[in-house]
Amino acid sequence: MKLSPPGKQKISQAVNLEILFSGSEANVTAALSMWGMHGVHVTRFPDNELGKSAISWLRHRGMDTRYIQMGGERLGLYFVEQGAMSRPTTITYDRLPSAFSSISKGMFNWQEILDGADWFHWSGITPAISAGAADVLMEALTECAARGVMVSGDINFRSGLWNYGKTPGEIMTPMVALSQVVVASENDTRNIFGIAAEETSDNAFISICHQMKKRFPAIRSMITSPREQLSATHNRLSGWLWNGDAFMKTGNYNMEQIVERIGSGDAFMAGYIYAALQGWNDQQKIDFATISAVLKHSYEGDIMLGSVEQVLQVINGDTGGRIVR
Repeated sequence: MKLSPPGKQKISQAVNLEILFSGSEANVTAALSMWGMHGVHVTRFPDNELGKSAISWLRHRGMDTRYIQMGGERLGLYFVEQGAMSRPTTITYDRLPSAFSSISKGMFNWQEILDGADWFHWSGITPAISAGAADVLMEALTECAARGVMVSGDINFRSGLWNYGKTPGEIMTPMVALSQVVVASENDTRNIFGIAAEETSDNAFISICHQMKKRFPAIRSMITSPREQLSATHNRLSGWLWNGDAFMKTGNYNMEQIVERIGSGDAFMAGYIYAALQGWNDQQKIDFATISAVLKHSYEGDIMLGSVEQVLQVINGDTGGRIVR
């Protein structure tokens, strides 16, 4: 559950907090469900009013919630202060203990859940929460490998979450080894796997990709969305993709007057998955992913609410924000 002061207030100023339910994988699934795909979200909520509200929120966005389990002590929280000008957005986690952090092996029937699945997506936040969450994720990934289900992993490094005595590298190495699409920046690969760009390389991202592919042969594509931050509300964003042979990128999109940045990486991932499942080529995949992320910055909340048609309009050059009648 995301709790935020109204507008640009700091928590120390606030007399009330706005409630939103969010999560990296949930944000991805919500966008895909809205775009007409059958998206299933798997998690665990406490059996109380907060847990029931979270399920209602997921269902409202079209997600299949049949495999969500109820139990445990509480719903994890995080608090967000929206940045402005030179003041950055700040996030404070309050996620332990939680219903999700206390999951363990054998709690989910992955054979049933993954029956007929086309794609499985995970983020680096899940294994950072607890050893149990990491164990359950490995169960899912092992079943995906047995079934030949395509796997994507956004290995986003969150230093504030790894608190159970294991390093990100030792936990995520077998997970990335079972993933075909990896989302990562140099900051992620350096902090998790000690992989940084070679000094002699003309392109840092391609250098990282080659090293990742050497360590994890199952990787077919690596993608990332480089960001230039001029202020908290003025960024520029582009998309890069390496498919093992070729490197391709998008234009650099100027985003002024950002409404909400959180969730833009999830919109990027959702856009890529959607394009991939449509059978589009790699340039189309990275274009659709990047514009999905760009448009996400214009919506309040953590979910990409724009339609497929709106994304395609921007890709085709309609960026004027005209009134649609």
